[in-house]
Amino acid sequence: MMKKPTTAAATKVASQTPRHGGEVAPASSRATRAAERRAAIVEAAMEEFVARGFAATRLDDIAKRAGVAKGTIYLHFKDKESMFEELVRIVIVPVVARLDALPPPTGSVRDLIEMFAGNFINEVIGTRRGDLVRLIVAEGPRFPAVADFYYREVVSRGMAGMRALIELGVARGEIRQKNLARYPQILVAPAIIAVIWQSLFARHAPLDAQDMLRVHLDLIFGERRTT
Repeated sequence: MMKKPTTAAATKVASQTPRHGGEVAPASSRATRAAERRAAIVEAAMEEFVARGFAATRLDDIAKRAGVAKGTIYLHFKDKESMFEELVRIVIVPVVARLDALPPPTGSVRDLIEMFAGNFINEVIGTRRGDLVRLIVAEGPRFPAVADFYYREVVSRGMAGMRALIELGVARGEIRQKNLARYPQILVAPAIIAVIWQSLFARHAPLDAQDMLRVHLDLIFGERRTT
């Protein structure tokens, strides 16, 4: 189940609002309730999108699951597409954004890539994040606006981060194939394969995504020497 960052944000708003005689100011109370309703709508949307797919999901069903009137949804979101975009921002974007926050590598570039990719696999495979990625893969061709948004917010940022790490690896002599920077998709291929494999074939042939990642990185960086 995904976290509710908007609820936490609402709590912060409430804590920062002046109180008089132990009572919460009405504006703060309304803001808190609105934030909680928004969080409930987002979580209900996640469950409905995963269960029904983007095309079949109806705002009526989201409202029912969230325990709000359908009209309440329109106080927070323009339409189903904007609601889905909010989901991507909450659930997926923070994972990819960590690429920008990676510290300067004091060890090898491979160690840095392995750490990020390993965390990505742990936080996506077998979670609601993975369900959301599979939904985009499945229905993106029918809804190009959704696919375009996901590319801008997630894919392009991930590729830029991977490209920068590859270029650093080439400059340090850790990566011999200089053309790899032209195709950073190769570097993240195990994560995408694992997301798709999990939903389609895991019951037939379980996949050790972390071990596959290590083998993949051996092909790029060379096998690790053991002592």
